[in-house]
Amino acid sequence: MKIVGLETIIFGVDDVAACSTFLTDYGLIPVGVTEAGGRFEALDGTAVVLAHTDDDSLPASIGNGCMMRKTVMGVADESTIEAIRVELSRDRDVRQLADGSIESTDDSGFVIGFQVTQRKAVNLSGEIANVPGSPFQRPVNHRAINTEAGPIRPRTLSHIVYFVPDPVKAEAFYVERLGFRCTDRFEGAGPFLQPAGTLDHHTHFLIGAPPFMKGVEHFTFHFGGPTEVMQNGSQFVEKGYQAFWGPGRHIFGSNWFWYFNSPFGCHIEMDADMDLHDHNWEPRTSPMGADASQAFLLRYREKWSPGKDTPHNGDYD
Repeated sequence: MKIVGLETIIFGVDDVAACSTFLTDYGLIPVGVTEAGGRFEALDGTAVVLAHTDDDSLPASIGNGCMMRKTVMGVADESTIEAIRVELSRDRDVRQLADGSIESTDDSGFVIGFQVTQRKAVNLSGEIANVPGSPFQRPVNHRAINTEAGPIRPRTLSHIVYFVPDPVKAEAFYVERLGFRCTDRFEGAGPFLQPAGTLDHHTHFLIGAPPFMKGVEHFTFHFGGPTEVMQNGSQFVEKGYQAFWGPGRHIFGSNWFWYFNSPFGCHIEMDADMDLHDHNWEPRTSPMGADASQAFLLRYREKWSPGKDTPHNGDYD
Protein backbone atom coordinates (compact mmCIF):
# COMPACT_ATOMS: atom_id res chain seq x y z
CA MET A 1 0.00 0.00 0.00
CA LYS A 2 1.41 3.38 -1.03
CA ILE A 3 1.18 5.17 2.30
CA VAL A 4 3.41 8.25 2.04
CA GLY A 5 3.53 9.18 5.71
CA LEU A 6 1.86 11.39 8.27
CA GLU A 7 -0.41 14.13 6.91
CA THR A 8 -1.98 15.64 10.03
CA ILE A 9 -2.17 14.98 13.77
CA ILE A 10 -5.37 16.19 15.41
CA PHE A 11 -5.53 17.25 19.06
CA GLY A 12 -8.39 18.17 21.37
CA VAL A 13 -7.11 20.71 23.92
CA ASP A 14 -8.50 22.81 26.75
CA ASP A 15 -6.45 25.95 26.07
CA VAL A 16 -6.55 26.57 22.34
CA ALA A 17 -4.84 29.96 22.65
CA ALA A 18 -1.82 28.63 24.57
CA CYS A 19 -1.42 25.66 22.22
CA SER A 20 -1.70 27.97 19.21
CA THR A 21 1.07 30.19 20.55
CA PHE A 22 3.25 27.16 21.26
CA LEU A 23 2.95 25.78 17.72
CA THR A 24 3.53 29.20 16.17
CA ASP A 25 6.64 29.70 18.30
CA TYR A 26 7.80 26.22 17.23
CA GLY A 27 7.75 27.51 13.66
CA LEU A 28 4.49 26.20 12.18
CA ILE A 29 2.34 28.51 10.05
CA PRO A 30 -1.21 29.25 11.34
CA VAL A 31 -3.87 28.65 8.68
CA GLY A 32 -7.49 29.56 9.36
CA VAL A 33 -6.88 29.71 13.09
CA THR A 34 -9.59 31.10 15.37
CA GLU A 35 -10.32 30.85 19.08
CA ALA A 36 -11.89 27.46 18.28
CA GLY A 37 -8.71 26.05 16.72
CA GLY A 38 -7.31 25.55 13.24
CA ARG A 39 -4.34 24.26 11.25
CA PHE A 40 -0.64 24.81 11.88
CA GLU A 41 1.30 23.86 8.77
CA ALA A 42 4.84 22.98 7.82
CA LEU A 43 6.19 24.24 4.50
CA ASP A 44 4.75 21.25 2.62
CA GLY A 45 1.27 21.62 4.14
CA THR A 46 1.45 18.72 6.59
CA ALA A 47 0.07 19.95 9.87
CA VAL A 48 -1.09 19.79 13.45
CA VAL A 49 -4.80 20.54 13.78
CA LEU A 50 -6.23 21.92 17.02
CA ALA A 51 -9.79 21.93 18.30
CA HIS A 52 -11.28 22.48 21.73
CA THR A 53 -11.60 19.29 23.72
CA ASP A 54 -15.43 19.63 23.71
CA ASP A 55 -15.65 19.98 19.91
CA ASP A 56 -18.27 17.46 18.74
CA SER A 57 -16.44 16.89 15.45
CA LEU A 58 -13.48 15.27 17.23
CA PRO A 59 -13.20 11.50 17.65
CA ALA A 60 -13.59 10.37 21.25
CA SER A 61 -10.60 10.59 23.58
CA ILE A 62 -8.79 7.36 24.45
CA GLY A 63 -8.35 8.68 28.01
CA ASN A 64 -5.13 8.51 30.03
CA GLY A 65 -4.74 12.25 29.52
CA CYS A 66 -3.91 11.72 25.85
CA MET A 67 -4.98 14.79 23.88
CA MET A 68 -4.34 13.31 20.45
CA ARG A 69 -7.64 12.36 18.83
CA LYS A 70 -6.60 11.21 15.38
CA THR A 71 -3.58 10.56 13.16
CA VAL A 72 -4.14 11.06 9.43
CA MET A 73 -1.83 9.40 6.93
CA GLY A 74 -1.39 10.58 3.35
CA VAL A 75 -1.48 8.04 0.54
CA ALA A 76 -0.42 8.19 -3.10
CA ASP A 77 -3.77 7.76 -4.84
CA GLU A 78 -7.46 6.82 -4.64
CA SER A 79 -6.70 3.19 -5.37
CA THR A 80 -4.69 3.02 -2.13
CA ILE A 81 -7.62 4.53 -0.22
CA GLU A 82 -9.87 1.82 -1.66
CA ALA A 83 -7.38 -0.95 -0.90
CA ILE A 84 -7.13 0.19 2.73
CA ARG A 85 -10.93 0.46 2.99
CA VAL A 86 -11.39 -3.08 1.71
CA GLU A 87 -8.65 -4.49 3.95
CA LEU A 88 -9.80 -2.86 7.18
CA SER A 89 -13.51 -3.48 6.50
CA ARG A 90 -12.85 -7.20 6.95
CA ASP A 91 -12.95 -6.85 10.74
CA ARG A 92 -13.73 -3.25 11.77
CA ASP A 93 -15.80 -0.23 10.93
CA VAL A 94 -14.40 2.06 8.23
CA ARG A 95 -16.14 5.42 7.85
CA GLN A 96 -16.16 7.43 4.62
CA LEU A 97 -15.91 11.14 5.43
CA ALA A 98 -17.29 14.08 3.46
CA ASP A 99 -13.82 15.15 2.30
CA GLY A 100 -13.22 11.76 0.64
CA SER A 101 -10.94 10.42 3.36
CA ILE A 102 -11.62 7.30 5.41
CA GLU A 103 -11.40 6.77 9.16
CA SER A 104 -11.02 3.69 11.34
CA THR A 105 -9.04 2.48 14.37
CA ASP A 106 -5.84 0.48 14.73
CA ASP A 107 -5.47 -2.53 17.02
CA SER A 108 -4.36 -0.33 19.92
CA GLY A 109 -7.51 1.78 19.77
CA PHE A 110 -6.01 4.89 18.12
CA VAL A 111 -8.20 6.59 15.54
CA ILE A 112 -6.46 6.66 12.17
CA GLY A 113 -7.43 8.32 8.92
CA PHE A 114 -6.26 8.10 5.32
CA GLN A 115 -6.47 10.68 2.55
CA VAL A 116 -4.83 11.25 -0.79
CA THR A 117 -1.82 13.32 0.16
CA GLN A 118 -2.07 17.08 -0.27
CA ARG A 119 1.64 17.67 0.36
CA LYS A 120 3.18 20.53 -1.59
CA ALA A 121 6.63 20.29 -3.11
CA VAL A 122 9.31 22.11 -1.10
CA ASN A 123 12.13 23.26 -3.38
CA LEU A 124 14.60 24.52 -0.81
CA SER A 125 18.12 23.28 -0.35
CA GLY A 126 18.98 21.59 2.92
CA GLU A 127 22.09 22.10 4.96
CA ILE A 128 25.34 21.44 3.08
CA ALA A 129 28.67 21.28 4.90
CA ASN A 130 32.05 22.41 3.59
CA VAL A 131 34.09 19.23 4.11
CA PRO A 132 37.62 18.82 2.74
CA GLY A 133 37.65 16.15 0.06
CA SER A 134 33.89 16.14 -0.49
CA PRO A 135 32.53 17.06 -3.95
CA PHE A 136 29.43 18.54 -2.30
CA GLN A 137 30.19 21.97 -0.88
CA ARG A 138 28.35 25.22 -0.25
CA PRO A 139 28.86 27.70 -3.10
CA VAL A 140 31.64 30.23 -2.66
CA ASN A 141 30.49 33.26 -0.65
CA HIS A 142 27.38 31.42 0.50
CA ARG A 143 26.92 31.84 4.25
CA ALA A 144 25.87 28.87 6.35
CA ILE A 145 24.32 31.10 9.01
CA ASN A 146 22.00 33.98 8.21
CA THR A 147 20.41 35.41 11.33
CA GLU A 148 18.40 37.91 9.26
CA ALA A 149 16.70 35.26 7.12
CA GLY A 150 13.41 35.27 9.04
CA PRO A 151 11.71 32.51 11.04
CA ILE A 152 12.86 28.93 10.73
CA ARG A 153 10.06 26.74 9.39
CA PRO A 154 9.65 22.97 9.69
CA ARG A 155 9.73 21.24 6.30
CA THR A 156 7.33 18.31 6.86
CA LEU A 157 5.64 16.17 9.50
CA SER A 158 8.17 13.47 10.36
CA HIS A 159 7.00 10.80 12.80
CA ILE A 160 4.94 9.93 15.85
CA VAL A 161 5.71 7.63 18.79
CA TYR A 162 2.94 5.65 20.49
CA PHE A 163 2.88 4.03 23.92
CA VAL A 164 1.01 0.75 23.28
CA PRO A 165 -0.03 -2.02 25.71
CA ASP A 166 0.81 -4.81 23.24
CA PRO A 167 3.64 -3.83 20.86
CA VAL A 168 3.57 -7.20 19.09
CA LYS A 169 -0.11 -6.83 18.23
CA ALA A 170 0.32 -3.18 17.34
CA GLU A 171 3.24 -3.95 15.01
CA ALA A 172 1.34 -6.79 13.33
CA PHE A 173 -1.51 -4.42 12.44
CA TYR A 174 0.73 -1.89 10.70
CA VAL A 175 2.90 -4.51 8.99
CA GLU A 176 0.31 -7.10 7.98
CA ARG A 177 -2.68 -4.85 7.32
CA LEU A 178 -1.11 -1.61 6.05
CA GLY A 179 2.15 -2.72 4.45
CA PHE A 180 4.63 -1.10 6.85
CA ARG A 181 7.96 -2.75 7.57
CA CYS A 182 10.33 -2.73 10.54
CA THR A 183 13.58 -0.88 9.86
CA ASP A 184 15.13 -1.28 13.34
CA ARG A 185 14.02 -2.56 16.74
CA PHE A 186 14.72 -1.90 20.40
CA GLU A 187 14.42 -5.13 22.38
CA GLY A 188 11.94 -4.77 25.18
CA ALA A 189 10.45 -1.63 23.65
CA GLY A 190 9.29 -2.00 20.07
CA PRO A 191 9.86 -1.39 16.35
CA PHE A 192 10.56 1.58 14.13
CA LEU A 193 8.10 1.32 11.24
CA GLN A 194 8.31 2.61 7.67
CA PRO A 195 5.33 2.69 5.27
CA ALA A 196 5.80 1.65 1.65
CA GLY A 197 5.51 5.14 0.18
CA THR A 198 8.59 6.72 1.81
CA LEU A 199 12.27 6.00 2.33
CA ASP A 200 12.36 7.75 5.73
CA HIS A 201 13.76 5.46 8.43
CA HIS A 202 10.43 5.62 10.25
CA THR A 203 7.14 7.45 10.51
CA HIS A 204 5.99 5.45 13.54
CA PHE A 205 7.80 4.07 16.58
CA LEU A 206 5.94 1.79 19.00
CA ILE A 207 6.94 1.52 22.66
CA GLY A 208 5.42 -1.14 24.88
CA ALA A 209 3.91 0.35 28.06
CA PRO A 210 1.24 -0.45 30.68
CA PRO A 211 -2.37 0.23 29.57
CA PHE A 212 -2.66 3.32 31.79
CA MET A 213 0.15 4.92 29.76
CA LYS A 214 -1.39 4.30 26.33
CA GLY A 215 -1.01 7.45 24.27
CA VAL A 216 1.60 9.55 22.52
CA GLU A 217 5.21 9.92 23.69
CA HIS A 218 6.16 12.52 21.10
CA PHE A 219 5.70 13.76 17.56
CA THR A 220 8.04 15.80 15.38
CA PHE A 221 8.66 17.67 12.16
CA HIS A 222 11.73 17.55 9.91
CA PHE A 223 13.82 20.73 9.72
CA GLY A 224 16.33 21.72 7.03
CA GLY A 225 19.41 20.47 8.86
CA PRO A 226 21.13 20.24 12.24
CA THR A 227 21.85 23.97 12.30
CA GLU A 228 18.14 24.74 12.02
CA VAL A 229 17.44 22.33 14.89
CA MET A 230 20.11 23.99 17.05
CA GLN A 231 19.13 27.53 16.12
CA ASN A 232 15.37 27.06 16.34
CA GLY A 233 15.70 25.01 19.53
CA SER A 234 17.82 27.72 21.14
CA GLN A 235 15.25 30.35 20.20
CA PHE A 236 12.52 28.11 21.63
CA VAL A 237 14.34 27.88 24.96
CA GLU A 238 14.86 31.64 24.97
CA LYS A 239 11.09 32.07 24.56
CA GLY A 240 10.64 30.21 27.84
CA TYR A 241 9.89 26.65 26.69
CA GLN A 242 11.43 23.77 28.61
CA ALA A 243 13.82 21.38 26.89
CA PHE A 244 13.32 17.72 27.82
CA TRP A 245 16.09 15.85 25.97
CA GLY A 246 18.83 17.05 23.69
CA PRO A 247 20.19 18.36 21.53
CA GLY A 248 21.84 15.21 20.26
CA ARG A 249 21.88 12.64 17.50
CA HIS A 250 20.11 9.29 17.46
CA ILE A 251 21.72 6.04 16.30
CA PHE A 252 18.64 4.33 14.84
CA GLY A 253 17.61 6.72 12.07
CA SER A 254 20.66 8.95 12.65
CA ASN A 255 18.41 12.01 12.99
CA TRP A 256 19.49 15.01 15.00
CA PHE A 257 16.99 15.70 17.78
CA TRP A 258 15.88 18.15 20.43
CA TYR A 259 12.83 17.33 22.55
CA PHE A 260 10.66 19.79 24.47
CA ASN A 261 7.77 19.61 26.90
CA SER A 262 4.51 20.61 25.25
CA PRO A 263 0.94 21.51 26.26
CA PHE A 264 -0.36 18.42 24.41
CA GLY A 265 0.26 15.86 27.14
CA CYS A 266 3.33 14.59 25.27
CA HIS A 267 6.71 15.78 24.06
CA ILE A 268 7.44 17.51 20.78
CA GLU A 269 10.70 17.10 18.90
CA MET A 270 12.65 19.04 16.30
CA ASP A 271 14.58 16.69 14.02
CA ALA A 272 16.77 16.73 10.91
CA ASP A 273 18.81 14.52 8.60
CA MET A 274 17.08 11.16 9.02
CA ASP A 275 18.47 8.07 7.27
CA LEU A 276 16.72 6.81 4.13
CA HIS A 277 16.31 3.07 3.59
CA ASP A 278 14.99 0.86 0.82
CA HIS A 279 14.28 -2.88 0.85
CA ASN A 280 17.99 -3.71 0.69
CA TRP A 281 18.27 -2.50 4.29
CA GLU A 282 18.55 -5.19 6.98
CA PRO A 283 16.86 -4.17 10.26
CA ARG A 284 19.06 -3.97 13.34
CA THR A 285 18.11 -5.05 16.86
CA SER A 286 19.52 -3.55 20.04
CA PRO A 287 18.62 -3.54 23.72
CA MET A 288 16.99 -0.29 24.73
CA GLY A 289 19.40 1.92 26.63
CA ALA A 290 21.20 5.25 26.67
CA ASP A 291 24.17 4.04 24.60
CA ALA A 292 21.85 2.69 21.90
CA SER A 293 19.52 5.67 21.93
CA GLN A 294 21.96 8.43 21.02
CA ALA A 295 25.45 8.74 19.60
CA PHE A 296 26.00 11.85 21.72
CA LEU A 297 24.01 14.25 23.87
CA LEU A 298 24.72 17.95 24.27
CA ARG A 299 23.66 20.52 26.84
CA TYR A 300 22.18 23.91 26.11
CA ARG A 301 23.63 26.96 27.80
CA GLU A 302 23.11 30.69 27.31
CA LYS A 303 25.18 32.46 24.68
CA TRP A 304 28.63 33.47 25.82
CA SER A 305 31.55 35.47 24.47
CA PRO A 306 35.20 35.61 25.55
CA GLY A 307 36.19 38.82 27.27
CA LYS A 308 38.24 40.30 30.05
CA ASP A 309 36.74 37.87 32.59
CA THR A 310 37.71 34.82 30.56
CA PRO A 311 39.63 32.37 32.78
CA HIS A 312 43.11 31.36 31.68
CA ASN A 313 43.00 27.77 32.88
CA GLY A 314 40.55 26.49 30.29
CA ASP A 315 37.68 26.20 32.83
CA TYR A 316 34.70 27.87 31.15
CA ASP A 317 32.00 26.20 33.24
